[in-house]
Amino acid sequence: MPEEALALALAAACLHAFWNLAIAAAPDAEAATAVALSLSVLVFAPVAAVTWDLTVAALPYAAASSALHLAYFALLAAAYRRADLSLVYPLARGLGPVLVLVVSLTVLGADLSTSESLGVVSVAAGVLLVARLRLRADREGILLSLGVAACIAAYTLVDKEGMRHAAPVPYLEVALAAPAALYAAAIARKRGVTALRHALRPRTAAASVAMFGAYALVLAALAIAPAAPVAAVRETSIVIATALAAVALRERVGALRVAGAALVAAGVATLAVA
Repeated sequence: MPEEALALALAAACLHAFWNLAIAAAPDAEAATAVALSLSVLVFAPVAAVTWDLTVAALPYAAASSALHLAYFALLAAAYRRADLSLVYPLARGLGPVLVLVVSLTVLGADLSTSESLGVVSVAAGVLLVARLRLRADREGILLSLGVAACIAAYTLVDKEGMRHAAPVPYLEVALAAPAALYAAAIARKRGVTALRHALRPRTAAASVAMFGAYALVLAALAIAPAAPVAAVRETSIVIATALAAVALRERVGALRVAGAALVAAGVATLAVA
């Protein structure tokens, strides 16, 4: 994996952990998600215009990505409303790269080295240990998290192909414009415009910048590296999110999470030298 792609994916992990923590800690996760997503599209619109590089060939991929991102944000916000960050985030993010790897190898015929595959597996195993799954107590949260993971895997593979025909920021702007409008409209209809106004806070605004920036960095990494290792490295965000949750949300971190963090670190090291 190229060093530049590794750095981009790790930076994306930091931003991703932050915005998920902000959304999970919000009084109304769904309204906060709608506001953050809408703001992210508005804030980055001028950047997309200045750096515009998107061909017609990218539009089918952007359209598919829009549908997948709409499902992703809806499922993620619903999961945070029903379950803890420490369950949803590791499970959703941990299974994503595994699904990407499976599809890359079996369907797309990707050429991944043994060390890259081992790195992906190590990262995935680590984040699942961090999750400390509570199958009986959190069935609904787990099912929603599995849906989020499937969306992550699908849009990662779609966007990997879409990036052949576009620059990261314009592509992401096009892909997120429709989900932002549709999800905000759905929340306004369900909860009322007042719920959106209450969610408009400085923390939500900061989350909006991190939300867009995190995936723009991922797209930049996908342009120069295979999808599976990029997906795996960005999942180091689970270690960061777990640490932040322990401090900000006062969640307890036990031996399993420490072991999981070590596996994630080992997986990233393997991918870095692959």
